[in-house]
Amino acid sequence: MSETRQRPPASDSPYVPARQPQPTAWAGLVVFGGVMLMMLGGFQAIEGLVGIFRDDYYLVAPSGLLLTMDFTAWGWTHLVLGLIAVGTGIGVLLGQTWARVTGIIIAVFSALANLAFLPAYPIWATIVIALDVLVIYALAVHGREVRY
Repeated sequence: MSETRQRPPASDSPYVPARQPQPTAWAGLVVFGGVMLMMLGGFQAIEGLVGIFRDDYYLVAPSGLLLTMDFTAWGWTHLVLGLIAVGTGIGVLLGQTWARVTGIIIAVFSALANLAFLPAYPIWATIVIALDVLVIYALAVHGREVRY
């Protein structure tokens, strides 16, 4: 017995639309990256406000910070990076391409700023650097899976 297969009806148009790629389970990692970007941005903004308003809050070894800046300048740096990171995280959750690119750039600058801030807060800066690396991975490798 032979099986007969039916062909799908031919369309009148020569154009065949491309299949939309289906998001995989890795899309959750991008959502994680966007949420972490917003959360780290909020933490960094708070860290910046503390640096601006309470210079004596941070304890530093006699060698000082890696870069020679006072804590008010570091406070402004962290505040600006944090606010941009929060806005970029919202863009990542909305699936915007510009937000993925900006999020990677902000995460790199955040990691570098926390590397220089390491003498003031070693454990916290190390945690933030590790989370920045996770955000960079999520946005660089699986970022396009969140697009609608």
